[in-house]
Amino acid sequence: MTTDVNTRVPVREQDAKERAHNFEEVCYGYNEEEAVCESTRCLTCKNAQCVKGCPVAIDIPAFIEQVKNQNFEEAYQIISRSSSLPAVCGRVCPQETQCEGKCIRGIKGDPVSIGKLERFVADWAREHGIRPEGPSSTNGKKVAVIGSGPAGLTCAGDLARLGYDVTIFEALHEPGGVLVYGIPEFRLPKEDVVLKEIDNVKGLGVKIETNVVIGKTVSIDELIDDEGFDAVFIGSGAGLPKFMNIPGEQAGGVFSANEYLTRSNLMKAFKEDADTPIYRGRKVAVVGGGNVAMDAARTALRLGAEVHIVYRRSEEELPARVEEVHHAKQEGIIFDLLTNPTEILADESGWVCGMKCIRMELGEPDSSGRRRPVEIPGSEFTMEVDAVIMSLGTSPNPLISSTTEGLEVNKWKCIVADEENGATSKEGVYAGGDAVTGAATVILAMGAGKAAAKGIDEYLRAK
Repeated sequence: MTTDVNTRVPVREQDAKERAHNFEEVCYGYNEEEAVCESTRCLTCKNAQCVKGCPVAIDIPAFIEQVKNQNFEEAYQIISRSSSLPAVCGRVCPQETQCEGKCIRGIKGDPVSIGKLERFVADWAREHGIRPEGPSSTNGKKVAVIGSGPAGLTCAGDLARLGYDVTIFEALHEPGGVLVYGIPEFRLPKEDVVLKEIDNVKGLGVKIETNVVIGKTVSIDELIDDEGFDAVFIGSGAGLPKFMNIPGEQAGGVFSANEYLTRSNLMKAFKEDADTPIYRGRKVAVVGGGNVAMDAARTALRLGAEVHIVYRRSEEELPARVEEVHHAKQEGIIFDLLTNPTEILADESGWVCGMKCIRMELGEPDSSGRRRPVEIPGSEFTMEVDAVIMSLGTSPNPLISSTTEGLEVNKWKCIVADEENGATSKEGVYAGGDAVTGAATVILAMGAGKAAAKGIDEYLRAK
């Protein structure tokens, strides 16, 4: 197999017409021959910019060199020293703006397909029973990690490798956080990928206790004072959905994307025989333009609806990954751009029957640097829909911060923590991920978890 050095090896995918009706994974990934061929495009830069673009600082040239030499096990161990979730990251990371966005190959052609190579290595390791290398010794120190999402799993994995006795406390009945409840099966398989990666973290010695709601079941102060934990990391995410606060938003058939995806992904509501079925609309509007909006829209499509993405800016400003927008369009999702809802209409039974909208145009840039959407007078119209999914972002649940003495939060109820090491205003308590930043990406949460693990290690060594 040969390829032009400026062109990446294409990735095989499930046909768009077929996948629009099932929840099987869209992307098939590379096989061995394709992975080795793609790896030969890497220039093995000495001052690798791709590593600087990776929030968890994987030694990218080193692992790709091992792929080139067909030493896949060593490639996996190199990745695992930096990342606890390589099979996840290979699927959902926005590589185009991170590692691949800085790839020197990308100056004159396609950047090296780093994400797909990472996925190949992780999948190969799983299929061949290869596990990450564990700690050589333990140090007797106990650390509690709150939340088993990407930040918590990363922090726990790194601390376990350093010899700490780590226990993760998860509020839900299954570990995985947003990886399990937020990202659909067709993008991130749960049993074959997420749960296997969690098993690898547990294989490092990490214990996971589910159905523990910090702030109700037990407090952070009790973990430290009564349970004997030497430090605590808060990686509880941001699960509190935001709404538009427009008239009619309380109507039946209006969902938050969080609820919709949790019911589908975690509770398997997409199955015909589900114990907790979800409403299968005929025409569904998804308000928002991020990755979560794409996930909700593509889920609704697979449940049989005609689906519209309603977004108040243009396609250029869509915050979702280019790949996710591309897949959504391929599958037949309709994009109503430069459109903003103003009211949700309900029928006599109180169920959604329509949504009033107004057309927008882009004005001057706002504080985010994006051009501000401005209403066009007289452009109002009504969209006939029987379900509306609001995907406008999320914020942290204030339960933990409100029940922890001395823990500082900002005006958005996010925990205030040092960017470099995750330290909060309370001694021995660290935080990272969406609980600190608000809703962001999986890999940024992992980077925060890694930084906090380093901060906790330095704190306990000094102590």
